[in-house]
Formats: sequence, structure tokens, C-alpha cells
Amino acid sequence: MKDRYDTGKFVIELVMIMFGILFFVPLYLTFINAFKRYDEVLASTSSLPDVWQFSNFTTVWSQIQFPGVFMNSLIITVGSVVGILLISSAAAYQLVRNPGIWSNIIFMIILSSLVIPFQTMMIPLVKVAKDFHLINSLHGMIIMYLGFGVPLALFLYHGFVKGIPVELEEAATIDGCGTVGVYFRILLPLLAPITTTIAILHTLWIWNDFLLPFIMLTSKANRTIPLATYVYFGEYANQWNLALAALTMAIIPVIAFFLMMQRYIIQGITAGAVKG
Repeated sequence: MKDRYDTGKFVIELVMIMFGILFFVPLYLTFINAFKRYDEVLASTSSLPDVWQFSNFTTVWSQIQFPGVFMNSLIITVGSVVGILLISSAAAYQLVRNPGIWSNIIFMIILSSLVIPFQTMMIPLVKVAKDFHLINSLHGMIIMYLGFGVPLALFLYHGFVKGIPVELEEAATIDGCGTVGVYFRILLPLLAPITTTIAILHTLWIWNDFLLPFIMLTSKANRTIPLATYVYFGEYANQWNLALAALTMAIIPVIAFFLMMQRYIIQGITAGAVKG
């Protein structure tokens, strides 16, 4: 019995190692090729550079105006994630604490948007955004990300709020705490695990998103990092060394953020599923 357990454990660990290598290889190739000359990248993508070209990063820094596009990505990501967290948590709180047919209908309508492919909404989205003067603006991007991000966040919050005893809120109400006070002082602290999970998932998505900024942002001054990196991919040739240098600079902040917060992902999702 013990031998069977040890064999199963070994197989699982071996599979995990293989998956780890599978996900590590693209990062390795991106990193080492970011320090190569263009001809070295074409000659061999897996070998180490003959001479480490740190000038690739200084070139990218000046060519795409990296500080500016970094701030654009940061503003859009932070604004969108904060808005998604506040709107979806408040909506989940009201829908769960006020059960009824209309609450269920509203919840299902919002969730139904998760199954609609983004490509089917692109043309109507551009037309509506143009009518409301949201094209080529950072606040317009934040508003659109709110619309796309709230349904999933609401779904996760909804399951988590169900598991919070209503007696805690009733006790706070007896002590003179109003609805807003209950939400900020009682509910939000209890939602910390799932809030962290939602923040991580949406930060990774918005920071790395290319398609929505591509169709909405036309000015160089408002470009995000993925959109600015696109200049190195031409119709007939790609500047792989500079493109990979730009990608390396772009992924460092998000990898650091993910490594700091990753332990909360499974914890939050598992807690939300169990409580739901």
C-alpha cells in the first residue's frame, strides 16, 4: 500500500516538474534573447548571447517612451481593478442579502455576459464608445474594463458572501452601524481572501491585454505597454531582440506582483467555491 502511494506521489511530482519546465522555457527564451543582437536571435533562440546587449533595453526605453506607457498601463490597471472590486463586492452584497426573483434575474443576466465572445462585441463596442467620446482615453478604457471585469468578480463574490453569517451584520446594525458602515467595516474585511484573488486575476488580465487597447487607443501618448511593444512587429520583419527586451521589461512588475500574492489565489477560489 505504501509502495503504491509512493509511486503515485512520484508520478504526480514528475508531472508537476514537467509542467514547471513547460512554463519556464518561454520565460527563459524571452530573457536570453532580449540580450542578443538581431542576427543572433535568428541564428539560435536557445543559446546564450555571445555578448550581453544591455543596449537593447536603453533603446526600447527611449523608442517607445517606456515611462509614459508604463504609467498609462498602471493607471488603467489600478483604476479598473479598484472599480471592479468595489462595484462587484457591493453588488454581490445586495443581491445575496436581498434574495428574490429579481435578484436572481439580475444575477443571471450579468453572468450571461461571460459566455458572449469578445469578438462579437467589437464593432458595437467601438460605435458606442465613439458616441460617448470614450475612444482614445484612459478613463474610457477603465469604464470598458469595468464592464468586462465585473461579471466574473461578481460570480466569485456572490459565492463567498453566501457563507458570511448574517448575524454579524445584524449585530453591527444593532450597535448603530448603517448599511455603508456594515459594508466597509464588516463585509470588506471578511472578503479579503477572495478580494485578493480577484485583484490578482484581473491585474494580470488587464496589464497584459492587447486587443482592447488596440481597437480603442489611437494616440501614442495613451498607449499601454503591450500596444507600444507592437511597433517591433512589422509586416515583413520583426525586431525580435527589441521586442523581447520590451516584453521582459513589461513582465517584471507583473511577475513580482504575482509572486508576492500567488498564495492567495487557490485560497480565495477554494473558499469562494466552498462557501457558495
